[in-house]
Amino acid sequence: MSEECDVETIGSVLNDAVARSILVHVRSEAMSASTLAERCDVSEVTIYRRLETLRDHDLVTATTVPDRDGHHYKVYRANLHRLTVTLTDDGFDLSVERTETPADRLTRLIEEL
Repeated sequence: MSEECDVETIGSVLNDAVARSILVHVRSEAMSASTLAERCDVSEVTIYRRLETLRDHDLVTATTVPDRDGHHYKVYRANLHRLTVTLTDDGFDLSVERTETPADRLTRLIEEL
């Protein structure tokens, strides 16, 4: 599923090296903020700030994971498959293709029938 987005907004989000690193790390595996802090070699506070921005723009999703001791924590996964920037007569268009979940695929199949 692809959608049009503002080039400047998404560009400013992706201009941040930590945000890009987070997206790369959670592309194929969901990770907690503490794991991301270790992998990105930054503080958890920095990770949480970037995750908030990425979530605001629907570039990552969060899932709550129950823990045996009763504490729950969130893991994050990229919700981004492809960005396409197109040069037009009016400037630039940005198209964002989101990661498709199994539920999304099922819904799309039913809608196509």
